[in-house]
Amino acid sequence: MSAHPDGGPDDGLTPVLRPVRAGNGFEEALEQILQVVRLGLVPGGERLPAERELAERLGISRVTLREVLKVLQDEGLVESRRGRYGGTFVLPRSGAGGGDELRRRVARTDIEDVLRFREVLDVGAAGLCASHGPAVEQADRLREALARTRDAPLTEYRRLDTLFHLTLAELSGSPSLTAQYAAVRATVNDLLDCIPLLVRNLEHSQRQHGAIVEAVLDGDADGAREMMREHCAGTAALLRGFLA
Repeated sequence: MSAHPDGGPDDGLTPVLRPVRAGNGFEEALEQILQVVRLGLVPGGERLPAERELAERLGISRVTLREVLKVLQDEGLVESRRGRYGGTFVLPRSGAGGGDELRRRVARTDIEDVLRFREVLDVGAAGLCASHGPAVEQADRLREALARTRDAPLTEYRRLDTLFHLTLAELSGSPSLTAQYAAVRATVNDLLDCIPLLVRNLEHSQRQHGAIVEAVLDGDADGAREMMREHCAGTAALLRGFLA
């Protein structure tokens, strides 16, 4: 596994997993691992990082981590497997209550509020990235995240699209923005899971992704913001059409 520029593993989880505050270690660790699962950053059937690594990245004891994992297991989100190839594995989406649970969550969601907040964060992140002018290694990470979405099979597209947007948020230089984006994106993904994947829309999104990256790398903050705003509007239109 390659290394993240900040020294940690470059597994796509860095924008979400970060040291928690001492007073709410259990709660914040649970929140972060729930985001990893809901964002699909570790797909169903695949293993979470080892306990030792997870505990170090979250800044908690392994005892506390095991309490967190026990909650996730009780909720049907993960399962523990023993043996040489054991560990904690994310269960497929249906293991978390299936479509009925997803529909209940979506029914309680203020879609317009989620879409507006997502747009504010995504547009802001793109503009900040372009304004700062990403360093060489940051530019390489952005290009790699874009390439992964371009080559993604349909079944993997939404997970890799999420990673692309999380990479932009992280490169904005604001940990607070990154944390808020991860949270709202988890809700956006719940909404997206309720509508079909449309190849025409994905092709359009990919062209927009390319234009956003080009604007960021050119230092064109206005262009990056405008293209991201257009990109968010396309997703919002689909969600309103299917769900509103």
